[in-house]
Amino acid sequence: MTKIKTFFFTIIISLNLTSILSSQSIPGSFADLAEKLMPSVVNISTTQTVVTRSNPFPNFQFPPGSPFEDMFKEFGTPQERKSAALGSGFIIDAKGIVVTNNHVIDGADDIIVRVDGDKEYKAKVIGADPLSDIAVLQLETSERFLPVKFGDSDKARIGDWVIAIGNPFGLGGTVTSGIISARNRSIGLSRYEDYIQTDASINTGNSGGPLFDMNGDVIGINTAILGRNGSIGIGFSIPSNSAKIVIDQLIEFGETKRGWLGVRIQDVTKEIAEVEKLDKPRGALVASVAENSPSDKAGVKAGDIILEFNGEKINEMKQLPIIVARTEVGKKVKVKIWRNKKEIIKNIVLGRLETSEDFKVAEKAELPKESGIENLKISVRELTNEDIKDRNLPNQTTGLVITKIDNDSPLINSLEVNSIILEAQKKKIKNINDLNQAVKKVLNSSQKTILLVIYNSENQRRYIGIKLD
Repeated sequence: MTKIKTFFFTIIISLNLTSILSSQSIPGSFADLAEKLMPSVVNISTTQTVVTRSNPFPNFQFPPGSPFEDMFKEFGTPQERKSAALGSGFIIDAKGIVVTNNHVIDGADDIIVRVDGDKEYKAKVIGADPLSDIAVLQLETSERFLPVKFGDSDKARIGDWVIAIGNPFGLGGTVTSGIISARNRSIGLSRYEDYIQTDASINTGNSGGPLFDMNGDVIGINTAILGRNGSIGIGFSIPSNSAKIVIDQLIEFGETKRGWLGVRIQDVTKEIAEVEKLDKPRGALVASVAENSPSDKAGVKAGDIILEFNGEKINEMKQLPIIVARTEVGKKVKVKIWRNKKEIIKNIVLGRLETSEDFKVAEKAELPKESGIENLKISVRELTNEDIKDRNLPNQTTGLVITKIDNDSPLINSLEVNSIILEAQKKKIKNINDLNQAVKKVLNSSQKTILLVIYNSENQRRYIGIKLD
């Protein structure tokens, strides 16, 4: 009987403990936290002047791709129109300093910030950084505001509760909740990516808004979503620890000052690790060293594998640029290198990325090379991040931009130059080889009809069926 009592007593204690743990980990409500934070989150609206030229011959259209098409556009009458955009941000200083995404305010003629639902202020840009997609604004007023503070994003764990507050689709003051789904995500949008992934609902207009932990501290800046039509439970935020370094520099200098090594790097594959007698694939393989760069002066060579930088281990190649960029310019750091099957140490004095020749060359954006799709009689190039930005496309868009259409192309009457091929035969097109393979597969079938999904020159999504000979 005593054993039975002890058994039931143990069960009761276990159930009570489980109940206590559950009540501590699952918030009963986010209302108090949301009420406290809402005055510090702002809605941002921008206007931008877009210049277009009208067709001087409205009753006559040149065939798409004709050299006369662009030539006669130059004779059109310039017409200006205003383009509007929406975003979010948050106040970090009582004097009205606001943080948002660079892409929210990039190219804006006017920036209007709405605080606490109804008070509107003009804002000017203190500094902006396209590489990290962060911008800092100053409200043009002498009023005082309620700021929020940054938390330690390194302490944020997968499974932690978070809330996002922002201006999705212009619906300001919107609160959503979720958990941290993943850490250290890279999705190919910018040079320095170490995103926090969350399933808190984030949509168009949330960009630049804060991701809060349960203490009400900002642990991320909401930046990107997956899903063309809105949230599908996968959103991405810039970690606060990375963002704060950029923000502090923009406030102090109006620009960034990133550390620079002067090396081009690549992944260490399993095969490379085996050849170099490294215990496992890790570190960053130096593919080349820029002449007169900090690494060159310190004696770093192509073929070296960087294992550790300034005391931080490099487990994956993508970690190195992030760590170097956040390190102070002019600092002398120890770099552990694997060379000739043994570890050596190099002492390197970091340069500044933004003033390096290496950076200036990289900043000269070049469009990808055009390639012909012989069976379609068109020329295409891969979609770039600049295309996505200029045409205001969803962040994760992939495809091919049509640059030329021959007069005898089967697409001549269905598509136009600057259309973007997104899918072929219901499969995403990421590169030229994808499209070539899809076309060949259709030509080897009995149906000979290819189904394309495209964005036309007005960014309208269309399905088009084309009969191939």
